[in-house]
Amino acid sequence: MRRQEKEKQILLAAEKVFAEAGFGGATMQLIADVSGLPKANIHYYFSTKEDLYRRVVSNIFDIWLQAAEAFDESSGPAEGIGGYIDAKMEISRRHPMGSKVWASEVMHGAPVIQDYLEDVLVSWTEGRIEVIQHWIDDGLMAQTNPRHLLYMIWSTTQHYADFQHQIETLNGGRPLDDAEWQDAKANVRGIILRGLGIDETG
Repeated sequence: MRRQEKEKQILLAAEKVFAEAGFGGATMQLIADVSGLPKANIHYYFSTKEDLYRRVVSNIFDIWLQAAEAFDESSGPAEGIGGYIDAKMEISRRHPMGSKVWASEVMHGAPVIQDYLEDVLVSWTEGRIEVIQHWIDDGLMAQTNPRHLLYMIWSTTQHYADFQHQIETLNGGRPLDDAEWQDAKANVRGIILRGLGIDETG
């Protein structure tokens, strides 16, 4: 338990540093300073900066994978796609730094995690495309390109994390409160599902 707590402390600090400074600007010393732990402790758990960075990136992706369980456990697109949108919105609320690290890495051409994209992300995406296409073929939702639907969901839900500062600025300089988050989730889910011809009440 003590080891898990230390790792969590380090990873939270690393998320913040990588999100703000990028991989190139981050240092193990800066991560140590933010975590409140000696630099030697950081190296004990993560031998190199790249090891720590890859762990941060894989953590946020693992969290996104858990959100995708909505697809696999659902009875149809209303529950599957709607549940996925809700889960991704909640992740953007609770893990904005991790999302920003992922976005920055990909926007710079994924110099550190390209192998991860080509392996894990490609496999996951193809699996979800098959599920969505099955719903389309069964007449449960409108004809659409499943790949571009996923891109739309990712860009919309992750906007609330990656552009957090902009949203707060447009919200009177303050974060969204609980009611505003619920309203945001309902609107994003409703707009996308209605566009797909999916009846949430059906």
